[in-house]
Amino acid sequence: MVAGWEAAVEAQIRAAQERGEFDNLPGAGKPIPGRNLPYDESWWIKSFLERERIPGDLLLPTPLQLRRRVERLPGEVRDLPTEESVRAVIAALNRDIVDFLRAPSGPRVVVRPVNVEEAVRGWRDERERAAVERVAAVATEPTPAMIRPERRRWRLPWRRR
Repeated sequence: MVAGWEAAVEAQIRAAQERGEFDNLPGAGKPIPGRNLPYDESWWIKSFLERERIPGDLLLPTPLQLRRRVERLPGEVRDLPTEESVRAVIAALNRDIVDFLRAPSGPRVVVRPVNVEEAVRGWRDERERAAVERVAAVATEPTPAMIRPERRRWRLPWRRR
């Protein structure tokens, strides 16, 4: 019975090959990923994270995730339009830090709430520096009055190019 079943499957595969259903498949002609690497016990979780495009930061313990968020805070608030929105982001992060400090779990990592005034001051300084750079860039760009128009050559009507 097994031989009959295998023969039927092989016949279906052969028919699909003849119809060209296996042509131009993604990954065709490429080696199978991970075949020549040493064995890794966590290969399945790594492939899952890569396939689902899940950031590896989510696997970190809570205190390390909070430390990462504190480190990335200047870049996160850089493009926010108002001081109130900056303060709201910092307040949300500080709330998460305080919640963690009330019931710590995971490795012992020092995590302290962010100083709101210092972070807002850094945000303001960054905005002022960016504004100065934009003004300097605009000042060095040539204005239409500074650009010399291309000289037009007069051609005599009886001359061809």
